[in-house]
Amino acid sequence: MPTQLLSSRSSAREPVLALHPEAQLSLARAHEACGPARRTFALWLAERMQGPILWLSPPWESGRPNPDGMAAFADPGRFLFVHPNRNDDLLWCMEEALRSGAVPLVVADLPGPPGLTPVRRLHLAAEQGAMRGTPALGLLLCPGEGGAPGIETRWHMATAHLAKTQRWTLTRSRARTLPPKTWLATRKRSGGGLDLQTPATADRVGPDAEKVTGQFS
Repeated sequence: MPTQLLSSRSSAREPVLALHPEAQLSLARAHEACGPARRTFALWLAERMQGPILWLSPPWESGRPNPDGMAAFADPGRFLFVHPNRNDDLLWCMEEALRSGAVPLVVADLPGPPGLTPVRRLHLAAEQGAMRGTPALGLLLCPGEGGAPGIETRWHMATAHLAKTQRWTLTRSRARTLPPKTWLATRKRSGGGLDLQTPATADRVGPDAEKVTGQFS
């Protein structure tokens, strides 16, 4: 994926991953994804980035990504799966990976939201990693409605498929400086990637119409 997907929200010192002009995730920070399609959201981010992806989850987790499903978003060969035995070890591994600056995306599939102190440590580690190498994005996957304190943004994703159209509802439920907002994320007809539109626009255009909003080359 071309590096021009990494743009600046306000200055060259604050790079972001842009999913849409109004849906951006700051790099070198920790974010949260929740909802039944939170792992799909993580795969979508992986699709929009270059390089290897570190995916951390407990060994008992039954909802691990399947390579056949992953391939619709990103090459499964890009992923390194690590299964620490304890929840504290999951967060420690994520912290060290972000601090290393070695990978662009670190995903931690957690059984529940972490506390404020671990999240602050993740932010600090990501900032240190950006100075050493790659400005990485840390993504916490939490069940239900999430709730990790201190995260940069929180995103909720759930399926909203219609006939033969693959689509999801994506809600930014928390951001430091932006209000909550909901989009429909629709699989591009040509395959690969998702288009984001507000629900009203998507209903007006229709699920099978050509979509250009939120596309990046």
